[in-house]
Amino acid sequence: MVLADELAKAQRSISVAEFFEKNKHLLGFDSPTRGIITTVKEAVDNALDACEEAEVLPDIYVGIKRISGDVFRIIVEDNGPGIVPAQIPYVFGKLLYGSRFHQIKQSRGQQGIGISAAVLYAQLTTGTPTLVISRTSAATPACQVMLQIKIETNEPDIISTQEIEWDRAHGTRVQIEFKSSLAAKKRLLEYLRYTAVVNPHARLRVDLDDETETFERVSSEIIVCPKAIQPHPHGIEIGQLQRMLASSDGQVELFLVSGFSRVGKKTALEMCQIAGISPEKSAKKLTPDEQRQLIAAMQQVNVPAPPASLCLSPIGEDLIIRGLRKEFPMDFVRARTRPSSVFSGHPFMVEAALGYGGKLPPEGNAQILRFANRVPLMYQQGACAITGCITEINWKSYSVSQQGLPVGPLLILVHVASTNVPFTSESKDAVASIPEIEKEVTLALQDLGRDLKQFLSRRDRNRLAEDRARAVCAIIPEIAEKVAEIVELPIPDISPIEGRIMRKMVVKKRLSGDTVTIELNNYTDFNGTVSVYETSPDSAHDAEPKADFVTSLDTEFTKVWQVPLAPGASWKVTWKGRGGGNLDIRGIDEGKCVVVDLNV
Repeated sequence: MVLADELAKAQRSISVAEFFEKNKHLLGFDSPTRGIITTVKEAVDNALDACEEAEVLPDIYVGIKRISGDVFRIIVEDNGPGIVPAQIPYVFGKLLYGSRFHQIKQSRGQQGIGISAAVLYAQLTTGTPTLVISRTSAATPACQVMLQIKIETNEPDIISTQEIEWDRAHGTRVQIEFKSSLAAKKRLLEYLRYTAVVNPHARLRVDLDDETETFERVSSEIIVCPKAIQPHPHGIEIGQLQRMLASSDGQVELFLVSGFSRVGKKTALEMCQIAGISPEKSAKKLTPDEQRQLIAAMQQVNVPAPPASLCLSPIGEDLIIRGLRKEFPMDFVRARTRPSSVFSGHPFMVEAALGYGGKLPPEGNAQILRFANRVPLMYQQGACAITGCITEINWKSYSVSQQGLPVGPLLILVHVASTNVPFTSESKDAVASIPEIEKEVTLALQDLGRDLKQFLSRRDRNRLAEDRARAVCAIIPEIAEKVAEIVELPIPDISPIEGRIMRKMVVKKRLSGDTVTIELNNYTDFNGTVSVYETSPDSAHDAEPKADFVTSLDTEFTKVWQVPLAPGASWKVTWKGRGGGNLDIRGIDEGKCVVVDLNV
């Protein structure tokens, strides 16, 4: 008894903050290197969610600066609706405090842990309070709060609070200092770049230890914020049903109709009939046996899937392509948005994209971009169901090399949107293996694989045609020159011969000395305007004729000419330069045009 009494004295409850203090790895703070990425991720996620709920285009600033040694200051500022002063201490200084946990809709953050976990991590590593500034409107002053977390009670510890002047009409700014490392600087920039890809309506400005980078938005369309829905009958368990029944004041029929998604009066009566329960009985007074019978009946009745169009917010094929093209120059990009589906009563939707060629690395494994509810998944790639689906696909049947993962200049993007993304752990790094999700991911990638195979096949045919055209364009002039020399006559015009052989629009580019020439010969029945795109280090400021417009990026210039061509017509442009680069013709069917660089 003495031992039992002593053990009883040592037993006590622990707060959530105490638990995570000793288990930081569960939240993504398992190392100083990763801690900085997790902090930025949680703050940016909150900022994006807040802006979308307020229906404003996100304009987010991320600042990371070394204060001393291994101590860094992270600042994330947004133009969202702000937080009322009374709620600031709880949002940032209390774990498991939030507004989205009880709502069934797509959102980045759900548990109310992320940003407060960053506050806790800062408190543990430097002891420095977190600074929060927030303003809800231009008519009210901004509120500045310095706070920490009382670890023993998981309650906010307010160091100071005051009203201040702030140049933003509304928004929130959080400043956190903790020990970390910029060893993962490249991965941090990748996270921000990937975030820009799947949030094309957002503008991200980054100041990373005095290096500045901006990820501009590609869409000015405000996305529709998902709406919360009721739970689906096929997605609840007995414990959740008992809790709902205990708080209900109506009859069983009314409880089913008003408390669940897609349940009408007819469906509710069918459930009651199967369960052997009177629909007029008080829901609160159901016995444990009746509760079990009711939930069994709910699983048996065929109930339509939840309204995914209300509670989910997919990116869309067009915006995925535009976001990818902005950050990754590629020759081929396609995207697919699969129809919504359901697992365990939770609606979800899979979106995928494939990119090929361009400036992607030509060797090594394909670049995999994994997302859940518009949030990049940066770690545990091997443990993710998305990676498993990619590995299981036979990419060789789509003309792509494979060694487990596909190999070559290939980019694979997969986005899972759901009201309840099934992660493998609290750190939300990998999607769990759910058969319904895996099926949709596989179908989306296989569909895109067929498009890629068609592109690669057409590219190979075009290359063969280009090789033939290069041979024709190179050999025939030499033959004509030799024949003219033998018969002692002027060199004949070989255009008719070239036209009869090619029967296409032949575009030739050559460098003679320091003069670049592009020549178009239309040997088809095409009658219209084509756009000539030439990208190279040459500015072509002396081009004749002048380009219709010129854009520059880094050290390369893209020149564009709008060229009207009738059947049998020709066009030529020249300038002083070094040649090289890429030449692209748009406005005519690829099968009717062949581009030849005579210097290759």
